[in-house]
Amino acid sequence: MIIEPRPPLLRRLPAGVWVGAFWTAVVVFRFFTRADETRLLFDYHGNVEDMPLVVTAVVTTLVAFLLVRLPLAAVAVALAGGVYALGMWGVPETAPVQFLIAEAVVAYCVVTRSRPVSTIATAMPLALLTGLFCWGAVNGYPVNPYAYAGLAATVLIAWLIGNTVRQSRTHAEALRGRAAEQAVTAERLRIARELHDMVAHSIGIIAIQAGMGSRVMDTQPAETRKALDAIEATSRETLAGLRRMLGALRQGEGESVPLEVAPGLDELDRLVEKTAAAGVRVALTRSGEARALPPEVDLAAFRIVQEAVTNVVKHSGTRDCHVTVEYGAEQLAVTVVDLGAGASAHPAGTGYGLAGMRERVALLHGEFDAGPRRGGGFRVAARLPVPHPTEAPEKPEAAALEVGP
Repeated sequence: MIIEPRPPLLRRLPAGVWVGAFWTAVVVFRFFTRADETRLLFDYHGNVEDMPLVVTAVVTTLVAFLLVRLPLAAVAVALAGGVYALGMWGVPETAPVQFLIAEAVVAYCVVTRSRPVSTIATAMPLALLTGLFCWGAVNGYPVNPYAYAGLAATVLIAWLIGNTVRQSRTHAEALRGRAAEQAVTAERLRIARELHDMVAHSIGIIAIQAGMGSRVMDTQPAETRKALDAIEATSRETLAGLRRMLGALRQGEGESVPLEVAPGLDELDRLVEKTAAAGVRVALTRSGEARALPPEVDLAAFRIVQEAVTNVVKHSGTRDCHVTVEYGAEQLAVTVVDLGAGASAHPAGTGYGLAGMRERVALLHGEFDAGPRRGGGFRVAARLPVPHPTEAPEKPEAAALEVGP
């Protein structure tokens, strides 16, 4: 059970407490700095500073208390203060102040409340203005239609401001939600791709070794023992990798998940040995000046070679393949060629190997080509751009999404 800590005491106090404290401080200050302040709080003698503060203080304090839980009641209180101020004929500035408070509450309702609530909040001051105008016209009181029209226009302006803020918030929330969804999907597919590349190769080796051991079990016990040893070693290595991955996933949410100690081209010699144990000889050729590569390029190159060699072991029907790694000034080229079954070794739609390799290259803005060779066999080639050390390479996980296994 997760228990959220309580906010500090000052944050738990309602807004009305702070507004009431503000007006109390204002009144106390004026009481000690001006003579006859008690009478001036209610009377008006032509100076805006002498405008009665009691009505404004009471209205704003009640509005602050009601704003969050009962916003329509807050609008009603502000409008009631305006109607009351209309009876203070000697203080014409007080009524518009109360009306502006009501408009501020209307804008708040439009931003934070549902459409029905915001519509009612907007209609309340418009209905009051209409009623006051009709009442004044019927009873013969002097009414200024331009003043009422101006106040109505300010209500519509408050609604427009609130609606604009609401739309901006909705759009921002949609963008954040889409970004979070894309990040989750990209992370899930990254994990799926790593699982496929790590497990598919090991399972392929295990399957080949198990088949070979079963065929020579009676005639060549030594070869059977070697096959079982290879199966045990490969299984333990795969299990260790899965444990590292699961341990990383349990570290916590919201963290970048280091799937495992990422392999690179330095592991190619070990890959050659494991593939040879499965009955396929891999000729490895390196050209150019070997140098440290960005982690994402190094990992992608190794996974491409690993997947291509796994396909040779599982599908090609040949016992030989050739891997070439070429270090260029601005790119890294890897090629895997075999003389096996060609196109029939890689039937479309039966797996994710070629799709995964193509996605890795696309995420790094490289070039990928795979297909049967004219003279027979199959060829996989990838060219990965290698940025200069001063350039910040784009992380593959932040690029376009792909379909994982």
